[in-house]
Amino acid sequence: MKAWAQKRGIPYFLLLPGLAWLTIFFVLPMIFMFTVSLYEGSLDTTYEFTWHWANYSDALSQFDTQFVRSFLYAGIATMLCLLIAYPLSYAIAFKAGRWQSVLLLAVIAPFFTTYLIRTYAWQTILSNDGVVVDFFQSIGILNSDEYLLKTPTAVIAGLTYNFLPFMILPIYASLEQMDQRLIEAARDLYSSSRTAFLKVTLPISAPGVFAGVLLTFIPAVGDYVNASFLGSSQQAMIGNVIQGAFLRTKDYQIASALSFILMALIVVAVFVYIRFAGSESLMGDEEAAT
Repeated sequence: MKAWAQKRGIPYFLLLPGLAWLTIFFVLPMIFMFTVSLYEGSLDTTYEFTWHWANYSDALSQFDTQFVRSFLYAGIATMLCLLIAYPLSYAIAFKAGRWQSVLLLAVIAPFFTTYLIRTYAWQTILSNDGVVVDFFQSIGILNSDEYLLKTPTAVIAGLTYNFLPFMILPIYASLEQMDQRLIEAARDLYSSSRTAFLKVTLPISAPGVFAGVLLTFIPAVGDYVNASFLGSSQQAMIGNVIQGAFLRTKDYQIASALSFILMALIVVAVFVYIRFAGSESLMGDEEAAT
């Protein structure tokens, strides 16, 4: 019995460092922030914990536009990432050959520089006197008095670029592990390339797509760097509002309430996505069938 107890206790013992880390650096700060969201008062007077739930309704009514804009921008960027990432991941997994490692290195190469520098580089690329604007103006996409910076297009482009690797890597991992004999079997059964893709490749890669969508959409919703560098106050996302409330206006109650509302909306969006995508996307088509 003692040996059995020791064996059963080892996994829980190994979990202790991770649980301690999450408790200290996630759970406790979240509890503190939730408490702050229910304070009443200001720095000029004093703060008092009064279960002031009106902070939540005030935050939502004041900044509903930024919430909608954040989900809209993040949703568009996630869809663009998916449209770009799936064909690229497919090509790397099945068609790259000896260039596979080189292409994977190119995918993760942006991580070798910091997020801020990458975003600042896009500010230079999309500058009003830059090559991109000149090219679009020369072919008539932009008028001579139109530019890209300080527009929703610039913010969405920045989000798409910065979070694209988070979409590529999970999809590639799912495709790379797939047994290609399944595709050959489908073709032996007179399936067309399109049918084999829809019936075999796409369902098997669904867990990677699901993970990629979540890894892209969730941080994109709360992002504030791209809107700060590439947009203006007209493109401010909810992350910019939270940052300003914490660091500039010192409105800690509203900032904390906004943070919790954002988390709640993300959780709801994820559950809706699971509802429409199907729970089998979490475990793969094979496991769901069993």
